[in-house]
Amino acid sequence: MFDDPEVAAQIERLPIEFNGYGVDPFGVSRRSLLRFYSTLAPIYRRYLKVSVFGGEHVPARSRGLIIGNHSGGIGMDALMLFHALLVNEPPRLAHAMAEYFFSTTPFAGMMLNRVGHLTGLPQHAKLLLEAERLVVAFPEGTRGALKPYSKAYQLQRFGTGFMRLALRHRAPIVPFAFIGAEEAFPILTHLELTSKLLGTPPLPIAPQLALWPLPVSCQIHFGEPMVFPGDGRETEAVIDSYVEEVREAIAGLIDRGLSMRPRPFTTSRVEE
Repeated sequence: MFDDPEVAAQIERLPIEFNGYGVDPFGVSRRSLLRFYSTLAPIYRRYLKVSVFGGEHVPARSRGLIIGNHSGGIGMDALMLFHALLVNEPPRLAHAMAEYFFSTTPFAGMMLNRVGHLTGLPQHAKLLLEAERLVVAFPEGTRGALKPYSKAYQLQRFGTGFMRLALRHRAPIVPFAFIGAEEAFPILTHLELTSKLLGTPPLPIAPQLALWPLPVSCQIHFGEPMVFPGDGRETEAVIDSYVEEVREAIAGLIDRGLSMRPRPFTTSRVEE
């Protein structure tokens, strides 16, 4: 497999201590990172032509929660976000909290772990933040990822767990907006039957009838870090108000991103 020179150089600069076998304390493998991101590089650069705005807002070495919108059904927005953070200046490794489904699938859990993604348990996020890592979360979850194209760029209801996590571990929240996934994989519907029969996430259906995005240029817009007072023991009302601030920041970034595109798109609306 071809090793991408830029990816190799960025991995060498990561603020991560690998042991003599090229593995870090969380089981992340330097070699696996090189293979994984070398595969993503041509998709990032030439197929989806991802552009990044506001990359300077990402913490250079310290902990942080990267929080944004989720769409496109097949997770390509997440993969492009991970790659953007790796090739950012300075480079950072993004850690995502993977669905439980993957930890029960042969080899999938181990493969995800090798590139930095752990099962979505609070204790895993705690350990990562305490080690000054970046944790990525999509508060909309599958509500956002599987929404139909008729609701493009409408933010769905946010979960609140990320906010208590940020407060408990004094981690800044960096909001972001991903623009383009809605058009690259415009979801017409999704099949619940596969989920019930196989125990997998629902299967999204797009006009191209393939689990692969269209070659639509994408953009990622990072906002300024947000820090909130508290220690995670606040009332639900306080937490909800903090979460709403983050959601509004992301909606603003979506609107900004859409306004910068060469042709008009539907502006974002927050769906209750």
